[in-house]
Amino acid sequence: MKIITWNCNMGFRKKAGVILAHQPDILVIPECENLDKVTFAEGLPLATDSLWHGKNPHKGLGVFGYNGYQLQLLDCHNPNFKTILPIAVTRGETDFILFDIWANNPEDKDGPYVTQIWKALKHYDHLLSDTKTILIGDFNSNAIWDKPRREGNHSALVAKLAANDIQSTYHTYYNQQQGQEAHPNFYLYRHQDKPYHLDYCFASQDFIKTLKKVTVGTYEDWTRFSDHKPLMVEFE
Repeated sequence: MKIITWNCNMGFRKKAGVILAHQPDILVIPECENLDKVTFAEGLPLATDSLWHGKNPHKGLGVFGYNGYQLQLLDCHNPNFKTILPIAVTRGETDFILFDIWANNPEDKDGPYVTQIWKALKHYDHLLSDTKTILIGDFNSNAIWDKPRREGNHSALVAKLAANDIQSTYHTYYNQQQGQEAHPNFYLYRHQDKPYHLDYCFASQDFIKTLKKVTVGTYEDWTRFSDHKPLMVEFE
């Protein structure tokens, strides 16, 4: 299974070809327009299933399943967390919970970014244990911005996931430390001298044991399309 996340910086219908060339089974697209507006160019693969969530029809969270993967938003979805979506993924015997994430809720005065994920995981705690789980998307966070007095900073989030045997695929594959990532996947204002690592894929041990490859798109290949670079994760 190959799962990709890419914050496309809006206008996904015009950029879909460049990411679909990497043949994802599941594709998570923050800043995607409403599916009513997405018309793929002729010759591009059609999704088996798709979901979209958001208030702005030009800028929400899109999720696409290919090669038989089916997606269903769980009834327990709490709209207070907006674009943090718990989804049941099925394909024959491949059943797991997928949290599609775009941490961006300016209406929450407690914190619009990592705090959203922290609150969501406390709410969905029952889904984190004893289930095959993947959390993937634009977390808009990094350990370099930890505020020690904030309950749900980035490091606290990583620790909560680790307590449920859920680990970052990137950090596992490249043997990296949180906050010291060698492969940026976001460049502020698309400036090469302002690199950060904001996009993640965390997975339960069922997936970590079968982790095959993790790839981060390069500045040179992707900057003309978005300020974010795709994170591509492959499992056996």
